[in-house]
Amino acid sequence: MAPVLEKKLLGAAGAGDTLEISNEDEEGQNLWSSILSEVSTRSRSKLPTGKNILVFGEDGSGKTTIMAKLQGAEHNKKGRGLEYLYLSVHDEDRDDQTRCNVWILDGDLYHKGLLKFAVSGESLKDTLAVFVADMSRPWTIMESIQKWSSVLREHIDKLKLPPEEMREMEQKMVKDFQEYTEPEEATQSSPQRRGTAASGTEDEGVVLPLGDNVLTHNLGIPVLIVCTKCDAVSVLEKEHDYREEHFDFIQSHIRRFCLQYGAALIYTSVKEEKNLDLLYKYIVHKMYDFQFTTPALVVEKDAVFIPSGWDNEKKIAIVHENLTTVKPEDPFEDFIMKPPVRKLVHDKEVAAEDEQVFLMKQQSLLAKQPATPTRGTESPARAPSGSPRPTSRTGPANVASVSPMTAVKKPDPNMKGAAANEGVLANFFNSLLSKKTGSPGSPGAGGVQSSAKKAGMDSSWLPYSS
Repeated sequence: MAPVLEKKLLGAAGAGDTLEISNEDEEGQNLWSSILSEVSTRSRSKLPTGKNILVFGEDGSGKTTIMAKLQGAEHNKKGRGLEYLYLSVHDEDRDDQTRCNVWILDGDLYHKGLLKFAVSGESLKDTLAVFVADMSRPWTIMESIQKWSSVLREHIDKLKLPPEEMREMEQKMVKDFQEYTEPEEATQSSPQRRGTAASGTEDEGVVLPLGDNVLTHNLGIPVLIVCTKCDAVSVLEKEHDYREEHFDFIQSHIRRFCLQYGAALIYTSVKEEKNLDLLYKYIVHKMYDFQFTTPALVVEKDAVFIPSGWDNEKKIAIVHENLTTVKPEDPFEDFIMKPPVRKLVHDKEVAAEDEQVFLMKQQSLLAKQPATPTRGTESPARAPSGSPRPTSRTGPANVASVSPMTAVKKPDPNMKGAAANEGVLANFFNSLLSKKTGSPGSPGAGGVQSSAKKAGMDSSWLPYSS
């Protein structure tokens, strides 16, 4: 009996060892399976490559500047035709990064044929369209975004995608618009990108039907309207007398356009660095499904942000309450008019006339003017300073007319003292001349002649000599 019992005990011990070994094998297999599953999940969750951003806008609207600013570079060069740059996208949760292609079309419609090098039929589903509008020239906004949306629609039609594929892209746009929900505040533990579980819960929500005039121009790709140079709002108020009503009218028309294309709207300013970070986050949210936590912003007139799916006709009607002198359905160009060109006169460069030409003109003008009288013609009674004295003797009146007193400048009547002195001198000389009428042997005449003889001078030159 003892041997049999011993065998049973040994058999039980051997079975226990075998069970322990099998458990260890299963744990090892589970570990390897988890590692392989994690690697496979990471490979599937890597940031996709080949995403494209198409940028449209007028020349000088700032489209290249703002995209270069998102890239982190100071762009001072202006390209022609079709410009290319890229945005660096980094996923901090999985330590992954990729590049997003940015294609910027020239503002001249002549270059629209170059779109075929940027987006093909295969890459269209991975493309985001950006229409740039210049807020410093608000009268061009609606015409510009309508023109470039027509250019994009024409290019998509030329790609000749299969109807099933195009319908699938359009339905995805409708689905994304309908499933928009107000973003929640992100926490540190929340992942940067939304997982498949989060997207699965969204499908269980209630989907509301599209409203009127919503996605009536569905392009099948997401669209973003970017208004640049919004720092010019203050300039428009000062120089063009823009009021709150003008900016509400502009916003109303842009938002109704966005509803038709299912587009988002954002106001930016590179000069003041306003909403640039928000623009980058929204782009990577739409392209790579990154988490986005910023709600709609409609309070500040120069920092508006309206994500795709948030807006509707009722919310736009709130803006219409501020319109008093214009109706919401009035044509855009009738209220937001281009200012007159007279303002450009101040900016015109004035070229200075050549100095010699100017002097020759003045010379010809002076030659045409009548001659003005000189000092000699103004006072003909005044004798020239260099005229000789008359040789013939005349009476006392004639002598007085050529006397030195006549050459003396007439004093100012206000100067009473000077006039008195002149009168004394005139009386003195007149008394000398009056003595000429006396006898030839008078002391006055003889005294003068005798003094001249003493000096050895001929007395014939004296007016007193006979």
